[in-house]
Amino acid sequence: MPTLDTYRKQAKLLLRWHRDGDYAIGEKLRRLGRYRSLTDREALALKFTLTIAQEIVAVEAGHESWAKLKAAVADVPKTPRPAPGLPILKNVVPILLVRDVSTSAAFFEDRLGFKTDFLYGSPPFYGAVSRDDVCLHLRCVREPTFARLAAQEKSLILATIEVANVQGLFEEFKARQVEFPQTLAKQAWGGTDFYVRDPDGNVISFVTYS
Repeated sequence: MPTLDTYRKQAKLLLRWHRDGDYAIGEKLRRLGRYRSLTDREALALKFTLTIAQEIVAVEAGHESWAKLKAAVADVPKTPRPAPGLPILKNVVPILLVRDVSTSAAFFEDRLGFKTDFLYGSPPFYGAVSRDDVCLHLRCVREPTFARLAAQEKSLILATIEVANVQGLFEEFKARQVEFPQTLAKQAWGGTDFYVRDPDGNVISFVTYS
């Protein structure tokens, strides 16, 4: 079980999120009944105190109040941390910068056959889509800077996805009238790939290595 010091750090982190204008604080505030109807913008405009942050942490831990959380962890003995193993890289998730997370998620569903895993925020400012073993995250920004660079530089690809049957996937996307900055092509380095451009200008490569 986490120590009281751990919970205190979590409360301070929530304060920092609010101070930094992080929309994620809205989802946290809505865990308290009296703030359930707040939008993310209203949450950021609220006077957010350490007391509120502690209350959120307590509720997330399954307690009615910060006082009851403190009482619950007061007598819990500290357990030593297990020795860390070797650092091993396990996975990578590209984060695409988009103007509208909901619109972008709909594009990946309708045109590219992905499914929406989650949309976070009200309105959504973060989300995730996936297909098979591949997951992409979507983050809302006012201006997708990388997309502008991609429009100027043909070789600027923001994500590369390996495919078992790139020819079949290309035909699937072609039937759905997807925009291809590059159609299916055999490359000198041995792979066969094609590019797709999303509504925000992000270019994604789908490739089969041979």
